[in-house]
Amino acid sequence: MTQLAGAVAIVTGASRGIGFAIAQRFVAEGARVCITGRDATALETAVKDLGGAEHAIAVAGRGDDPDHRAEVIDTTVGAFGPISQLVNNIGINPAYGPLGTLDLGAARKMFDVNVVGTLGWVQEALRGGLAEHGGSIVNISSVSGVRPAPGIAFYGVTKAALIHLTEELAVELAPKVRVNAVAPAVVKTRFATALYEGREEKVAATYPLRRLGVPEDIAGAVTFLSSPDASWITGQTLVIDGGVTLAGAGE
Repeated sequence: MTQLAGAVAIVTGASRGIGFAIAQRFVAEGARVCITGRDATALETAVKDLGGAEHAIAVAGRGDDPDHRAEVIDTTVGAFGPISQLVNNIGINPAYGPLGTLDLGAARKMFDVNVVGTLGWVQEALRGGLAEHGGSIVNISSVSGVRPAPGIAFYGVTKAALIHLTEELAVELAPKVRVNAVAPAVVKTRFATALYEGREEKVAATYPLRRLGVPEDIAGAVTFLSSPDASWITGQTLVIDGGVTLAGAGE
């Protein structure tokens, strides 16, 4: 397993869940990885699980903090060398309910973290080696960004914006940097618990593949898009959904 041999990657929001599974797969494929998150203790545990400082480091902080983003880049370059892969996995959804009564402060916070923050990570990664040496960026979007998602509608708006940001960056950063996105449906993580807890069997029954996703499903796709096997793919959004967005599914 050497698809990413020699790569230096940053995976944001990776102390657990999808981000950790991506980091784990990257390390297995030969990359050295910096993971980020807000919980320093959880990050420390994750680094140990990834094989220790030879393979992974961590920097704790908030993804919407410019100083934190700069620290991550500088620390990673100092430890491992120029950045070649970036996975933007940070995303928040602090408010559920209809758009008509959505708190606008929560909406601004979602957009700032999910979209503006992602652009901030891209800008820092470019400074940290991507612009000079080239590489790959993968943004974690959502099926809520490709079809309506009542209850989490504004989260979906931010994820739709992220898809368009992916396309714009793919054009602007080519040919040195490829930029793609993945759009998962419900994946069994702490973040998505409210979407299936207590009714997993019922929710899974709406999926043609009759199960919800697991973090490893997303990690495999992100690894592919980050690898030389995807060297002629840019500006694309790969929907990973167990078939739920097919016509008539999920109703």
